[in-house]
Amino acid sequence: MSVRAPAPVTRPVGTAGGATLGAVTEYPARAVVDLAAVRGNVRALAAHAPTAQVMAVVKADAYGHGLVPSARAAVDGGAAWLGVAQVPEALELRRAGVVGPRVLTWLYAPGAPLREALEADVDVSVSAAWALDEVVAAARASGRTARVHLKVDTGLGRNGLTPAQLDDVLPAALAAQAEGAVELVGVWSHLAFADEPAHPTVRAQAVVFADAVRLLEQAGAHLEVRHLANSAATLTDPGVHYDLVRPGIAVYGISPVPQVGDPASFGLVPAMTLEAELATVKPVAAGHGVSYAHQYVTTQDTVLGVVPLGYADGVPRHASGTQEKPGGPVRVGGRTVGVTGRVCMDQVVLDLGPGATDRAGDRVELFGTGADGGPTAQDWADAAGTIAYEIVTRVGARVPRVHVDSEAALMEAAVNEVAL
Repeated sequence: MSVRAPAPVTRPVGTAGGATLGAVTEYPARAVVDLAAVRGNVRALAAHAPTAQVMAVVKADAYGHGLVPSARAAVDGGAAWLGVAQVPEALELRRAGVVGPRVLTWLYAPGAPLREALEADVDVSVSAAWALDEVVAAARASGRTARVHLKVDTGLGRNGLTPAQLDDVLPAALAAQAEGAVELVGVWSHLAFADEPAHPTVRAQAVVFADAVRLLEQAGAHLEVRHLANSAATLTDPGVHYDLVRPGIAVYGISPVPQVGDPASFGLVPAMTLEAELATVKPVAAGHGVSYAHQYVTTQDTVLGVVPLGYADGVPRHASGTQEKPGGPVRVGGRTVGVTGRVCMDQVVLDLGPGATDRAGDRVELFGTGADGGPTAQDWADAAGTIAYEIVTRVGARVPRVHVDSEAALMEAAVNEVAL
């Protein structure tokens, strides 16, 4: 009989991503998200930037962790702001009753529901002249003053106003502010090489940003916040913290600079554990091909196990295993084995080894905190040649998110013990 890892002491607090409780019990896999870790990570990030407020970035369904539960946990941990890319994400937060923190949305195309955003008390970013025009029109239509953050492209070459465009747009923005249609409450930018703290572009962008801040302040903008630091800069570059830091991946306990330090070195704890049950366990003979194209063939009599998760669930196909190199790591029965053969749409295969006693229904862990020596999202990123951001955000929608609160559960257990 296999040795199962002890289950963590947790309390379910709901699900996200459209999953129902029935789906959680019926689906043979789940992404377990510990909201206590999210809270604790925000506290740790605040300690790294004691002079700034924290904006927890919860875009992309909170990096796959569940938008609303993660947002609430981040606010409980001290985040005064929440950041999302898309306007519908901001509206979802407000409709769910997340009304305490300020919310900023920054990525939209012409025709976005900006009026609804303003009516929901959402701050909006302006990255182009047309965007300013649409924000002003939305403000006039709603009768509300739009709280605007001007996005400056300081060198990333992505969204935002170049310094020359800022010079052109600023007079119109100030005119709209004088009218009462907008209030220029923020200016911000994004770093291209924050994950390489010593890269010269970091300092170069910081200089361009400082110039933009001075320009807006001297021109009469009503700036409340200036923000440049993402997760990496929050942890490694106090010189760019300004009034507000904007961590994303670090909120979920993943190091944005793994070459500098692992999560624990920054006081972070990974919040997501991706787990499943073995669906099939069977003995096969030496010389048996495994999965598509037989890029792995057993070299001895062994036992194969099937995990019901595949690339449709976000398991990267680039983490397939070959005869020469094991694939993505999976914890099973207290040991770690690599994916054997190609990752399929709905499943992966493990070579459990000769004489393995694992059984169908046994729990396996693709990634988690790593505290017990098990694999982490960073291990999967290394196996797939990508970044840990992609590993957690790509977990598929059909995988139920189960939100637990280990901190609350431990407190409850302590209270019950005292009562006894």
